[in-house]
Amino acid sequence: MTSTTAADRFIALLAQHERALAAYVFTLVDCPADADDVLQQGKLTMWRSFDQFEPGTNFNAWARKIMFHQILAYRKKSKRDPVVLSDELVRLAAQAWEEQDAVLHRQRQALRECLRKLPPAKRDVLELRYGGGLKVEQIAEQTGRSRDAVYKLLHRLRDGLADCVTRAVRREIGE
Repeated sequence: MTSTTAADRFIALLAQHERALAAYVFTLVDCPADADDVLQQGKLTMWRSFDQFEPGTNFNAWARKIMFHQILAYRKKSKRDPVVLSDELVRLAAQAWEEQDAVLHRQRQALRECLRKLPPAKRDVLELRYGGGLKVEQIAEQTGRSRDAVYKLLHRLRDGLADCVTRAVRREIGE
């Protein structure tokens, strides 16, 4: 039996969230080369601080907090183009990012719950299409449905899931 090390856990979490972190940094740092430097320095800082991360909590939020401080440190050190993005604008952009992430988190949770409510056969069709990447023709062949029937089913399932997610999020926020 092998045990996972802190390095293994860190690498797995970083791989899972790396794109989102890069998008965050590249949104808040004007120069792509500087953004890449900030991102690399942030990853190093994350690794050095990984013992402070509490397993089971939101790694992405923890990592963004570290990246935000890296961005502020970069801006303070470089003092370049202070008019282009003020520190206050960077803070506001980071806050907007956090709010959007919270909305997406609620939507993902709602989607998982809505998917659980579907009959297994319908969930299986969605899994074949989006989890397995099968084409409609392949799904039709595997499920014994016509191509048009699969298209219609996927359309109804997507519409139904969108409605279910919208209702669930509205209930959660009290609308």
